[in-house]
Amino acid sequence: MALKQQNFDLIASAKSQLSNANIGWSQKARESALSRLSNIGLPSHRDEYWKYTNPAELLTESLNVSSVESLEHANVFSELEVLKIVFCDGVFSPELSDDFSSENMSISKLSDTGDLHWAQNYYGELEKQGQSPVSRPLATLNTATASDGALVHVKGKIGKPILILGVHNSPCEAVLHHIIKVDEGCSLTLLEGGSFATKLNSVMEVFLEQGASLEHVRTQGRDHNRWAATHIFSDIQENAKFKSFTLTANGVLTRNECVLTLSGNDCTAHVAGASVGDGNKFHHDDTVFITHDAVACESRQVFKKVLRNGAIGVFQGKILVKEGAQKTDGYQISQSLLLDDDSQFLAKPELEIYADDVVCSHGSTSGAIDEQALFYLCSRGISRKDATDMLTLAFLAEAVEEIENENVAKIIVEKISAWLSRRKN
Repeated sequence: MALKQQNFDLIASAKSQLSNANIGWSQKARESALSRLSNIGLPSHRDEYWKYTNPAELLTESLNVSSVESLEHANVFSELEVLKIVFCDGVFSPELSDDFSSENMSISKLSDTGDLHWAQNYYGELEKQGQSPVSRPLATLNTATASDGALVHVKGKIGKPILILGVHNSPCEAVLHHIIKVDEGCSLTLLEGGSFATKLNSVMEVFLEQGASLEHVRTQGRDHNRWAATHIFSDIQENAKFKSFTLTANGVLTRNECVLTLSGNDCTAHVAGASVGDGNKFHHDDTVFITHDAVACESRQVFKKVLRNGAIGVFQGKILVKEGAQKTDGYQISQSLLLDDDSQFLAKPELEIYADDVVCSHGSTSGAIDEQALFYLCSRGISRKDATDMLTLAFLAEAVEEIENENVAKIIVEKISAWLSRRKN
């Protein structure tokens, strides 16, 4: 199908959904998003930030292949004590979710369409702001057409992590939009994982007030979400702290976008990811855009990818330091470990700086297993496969170390080790 016709059909379908749906308090934001989508259109392979990843698959692939799992198997965080928000086939499931009654937080679902809601002034706002200087049409499409999502407002101390968990019983497409608001001085550990859909388009908008903190850890891939486009937008106020880590293991096509604005002095943003892919169907794209718009802020981007058998990894990361954002500390590293000659790592690191009192750096490397280190381990009686696995875990360690919660970090290491043990020799 020609791209122009595809744009027309998809936007016409979105208009039809809006006109026929009971969308209540989110109507104004959805109509605004649909208007913007009509102007910018869908992404194409010719767009600068899509030249390494073909967006057509995220828009047109059929849903006739899917793996279905039980809730227990989908939940990789099952050994942790958490509060679960469960989506089944892209729809919030109160039966599978936990009770969230607490004076320190409120949790509701996007499909609650009453006339008034605290999220009314937040829905779509960061996504809209995040369209400049680079348009993100799949996120705009999400704002216009999202069918459900979690609306989380943290007002005090939360004793347990919150887990957004997905399961699906049949091939399906999910469009989920989450809003996370953490009030001044409050903190939240947010986990995300499971099998949301065969094809997923998700947006998470995170609002961190002064002194607030969020640690977000996500697992994805395997054969759950065979095609996934995810977006995180966050506005980080003074002395607030944002941290996000994603583990991606297998899957088919995954595009993770993260758009952060450090808008208050002395705030922090860390984004990290570890991805492991095996096979020529695996294509994993991390695209990050961090804007420093305040004084004495710190950002880190740490991404590691392990690829074999024709797998493809992409990293596009940018640090934008605006005029007046003095004493900025910006760090970016992206590295790949290629376990054969058939895999590819495509990287585009960027710095754009308009302040003179800053410390910013970026680096990107790609290479094979260190043969000297491998020989040393094998000479000590370790098999070549076990030695390769040990060096692979060591390679991914810098990204995993970004996780502050030790129990969560332990689970992530276990999942990476399990992937290594399952892969073919």
